[in-house]
Amino acid sequence: MVPFLVIATLVAINALYVAAEFASVAVPRSKVAQAAKDGSARATGLRDLLESPAALDRYIAACQIGITLSSLVVGAYGQATLGPALASLLGEHLALEPAAAFSTATILVLLLLTGSQVVLGELVPKNLALRYPLEVALVTFPPTRLSTTLYRPFIAFLNGSGLLLLKPFGMQAHGHQHVHGPEEIELLLAESRRGGALSPEAHRRLRRGLQLSRRTVHELMVPRRELEAIEVSTPTAEVVERLRTSPYSRLPVYRGSLDAVLGVVSSKDLVHLFVQRGALPPLESLVRSLPFVPESMSADRLVHYLQERRASLAIVVDEYGGVQGLISVEDVLSELLGDLADELKEPDPGPETLGDGSTRLPGTMTLLDAEPWLGTRWTGTTTTVGGHVVEVLGRLPEPGEEHVIEGVHVKVLDMGPTAIRWLSVKRVERVEGESR
Repeated sequence: MVPFLVIATLVAINALYVAAEFASVAVPRSKVAQAAKDGSARATGLRDLLESPAALDRYIAACQIGITLSSLVVGAYGQATLGPALASLLGEHLALEPAAAFSTATILVLLLLTGSQVVLGELVPKNLALRYPLEVALVTFPPTRLSTTLYRPFIAFLNGSGLLLLKPFGMQAHGHQHVHGPEEIELLLAESRRGGALSPEAHRRLRRGLQLSRRTVHELMVPRRELEAIEVSTPTAEVVERLRTSPYSRLPVYRGSLDAVLGVVSSKDLVHLFVQRGALPPLESLVRSLPFVPESMSADRLVHYLQERRASLAIVVDEYGGVQGLISVEDVLSELLGDLADELKEPDPGPETLGDGSTRLPGTMTLLDAEPWLGTRWTGTTTTVGGHVVEVLGRLPEPGEEHVIEGVHVKVLDMGPTAIRWLSVKRVERVEGESR
């Protein structure tokens, strides 16, 4: 029984290092910090380790050395102790020649040890570490930290050798850090929702926040065709009436055409001056300047840009300087939180399920928002469902037209002069004659 006990101990050591390695990478830092704040000495040491890339690199290296050594020792020991005994049994019971019995025994011992190492020494501890990263990280921290001290000369030698091998290629080694790309974070959010850690609404908002850096001003702005603006020579009485009936408290002011925007006029300024003077000066004297931003600017950069200039609105221009629309902080917040209520605005009608099982969508709905109703992700150079249909067809459709686009049956319900106002969509199982 001694050989089996020794092999079991070596497999357990291998499992400890595997669990320590996976847990140290997967453990949430916030949970470690909270445990340290609650007085856990192990959590305090683990927190300090995770905050130092160099220390974490040595910790991971100690795990890898421990895994390698335990695997080599268990293989050599198992072959030396179990091989001869098994070869003798095979020779006696199967009447095999000594050489054949030894070869067969060697293969059987190798399969047995490899299976034990893979299942008990690799897969089981890895799954436990990924499922309970904090608990496993705290349990494995003391012995692995001790190993880091014991293996220090080997770690220094091996890390130095790795640096020398990388140097001719112009590469530098970097310490282990908890860095996740947007795609990985989005996957983690999806897994958290499936596991019940996030509500659907929280998942939606976090996903929107994660994608904010990938959304451009052009995708979020109020487009030019929907702008409500005032020409600077408009009589004062008409300006007052426009502001009184408009759902907006501020309107852009232009001279001649929308490509010559001067700024914005506020109904608050008008009321203030009227109360003070009993009359209003010319409109041009009331105009406040607005910053201009390129339509390619990302939404997160826009927020910082407006903060720096203490502004809440900006005019969006294209590469030629032509005005494309208007963007506000509210537009960005709506992207994160959904449509914000405004007692002055009529609520925009949202998706509506029709009698034939299809869903009516506004043509201005973004592709991201429409994804749940489309059942797929449409991608292209446009940002709205109406724009995508026009892009695929290569022309403005007529009301009543029906097409199958990327597995979705689309029917144009209502057209404006230059864009689709309403359309219905319904996912189809089989696509025939798909329009592109």
